[in-house]
Formats: sequence, C-alpha cells, structure tokens
Amino acid sequence: MNITGNTIFIPGGTSGIGLALAHRFKDRGNTVVLGGRRTEVLDQLREQGFGTIRIDTTDPRSVTDATAQVIAQHPDLNCLIAMAGVMLPEDWHQPETFLETAETTVTTNLLGPIRLIAACIEQLQTQQSSTIVTVSSGLASVPLARTATYCASKAAIHSLSQGIRQQLADTSVQVIELVPPVVATGLGDTAANPRALPLDDFADNVIDLLATQPDAHEILVEQVKLQRYAEHRGDYEKVFNMINGLH
Repeated sequence: MNITGNTIFIPGGTSGIGLALAHRFKDRGNTVVLGGRRTEVLDQLREQGFGTIRIDTTDPRSVTDATAQVIAQHPDLNCLIAMAGVMLPEDWHQPETFLETAETTVTTNLLGPIRLIAACIEQLQTQQSSTIVTVSSGLASVPLARTATYCASKAAIHSLSQGIRQQLADTSVQVIELVPPVVATGLGDTAANPRALPLDDFADNVIDLLATQPDAHEILVEQVKLQRYAEHRGDYEKVFNMINGLH
C-alpha cells in the first residue's frame, strides 16, 4: 500500500484506532472519508477536513446506501479500512448472559466487514492500485476468555483475510490484515489495562510499517507478536494464562 495519494473510506473510524490512523493518513496527503453513527461527532470531524458519512455497519441497507454515496462523491475511492467493532464481556453459563451479546458481536465484527467489502469490491477493482485493510487482533491467536465471541470474530477475520487475499490475487486489490495488540482506546477495559499500548504510539508504528512494508500481508507491531506467534514458539499456554490472569 502506498500511504499517500489515496482516497480512503474508514467506516467505524470516528474514534480509537480508526480516527488515529485517519489523522495520520490525512496528514500524508490522502483524502479520508469517515463513517459512523453519531451525527454530532461526524459534524466535528467534517470541520477538521474529513469527509463524513452516517453509516450503521450492522444494517445491510445502511452499508449499501452509504457506500454508494461515498463512491458517487469520490469515484477515485481506492482504499477501504473496515474499523467498526465491539468488544463485550460474556458469561457462557446460561444463554441469557451471552447469546444476545454474541449475536451482536458477530453481526458487527464479522458481517459488518463482509458487507462493507461487498459494497466496495467492484469499485476497488476498477482502480489501478487499491487496498482492503481488515482489522483482526492479537486475541485472534490467543483469546481472552471473558470476550470469547470477540476473539472468535477476530480469528474469523484473520482467516477471511487470507482467503480473500488469494481470491483477489488476480486483481489490483491488495488485502492487508492489521493485527492490533491491546491498545488504550476505550474498547472493552483497555484504558485500564497496564499492558495497553498508547494509542498514538500504536498508530505511529502502523504508519511506519505500512510505509516500509508496502507489500505486507499483515501489519504486526512488536507488542502483538507475543500472541501472534505463541503457538509457533511453543509457549501458547503460558501466554494464554498471562492474558487471562491465570497462574
């Protein structure tokens, strides 16, 4: 991915990692369109020089309509970064304490990116060089038990990224999987996690890696390699216990 001169659509990019990356992409000469549900936040971001669109990534019609509007206004759109996600705790002892949360998580974290890619894929293939950035997690490799469905959804995104990368190898579309470690964003209880990487540090690292590894399949900051390669190193159980506070 060339990190300058793009037109980038970031649904779910009105806060956290998405917004931090959006500022950095805009500073590097990219046109950035942010999507979200909160109109007051979108109004503020528009004043900062971003394009904005109201979109609910859990609603198929909203995804289709909003994406069509973005493409109509930006016919050179060549990058989709699917950021929207939820991370909610679950108690799997009885269905009323996990089923609704699990369904919401799958709809947002897995169906949302699939629907966004479906809405953008024909447009992206018309561009000489284009990119889909999926967002998984270090928890796709070593899960946090109390957010079981979140971790499962991110493992699904990892597998999905590999599959569609191969399918789209005969097109102009590059598929990059962004794999965050725990980052202090406010998602879940990350702000209180002493292991959380500061948001600005993470975003700076991501931009540096994209700049120096333009053909990368995965973007892995150093802190996420503990989880990403735990099984390969043979210390999966140790890392699992550490993440889950087990001794």
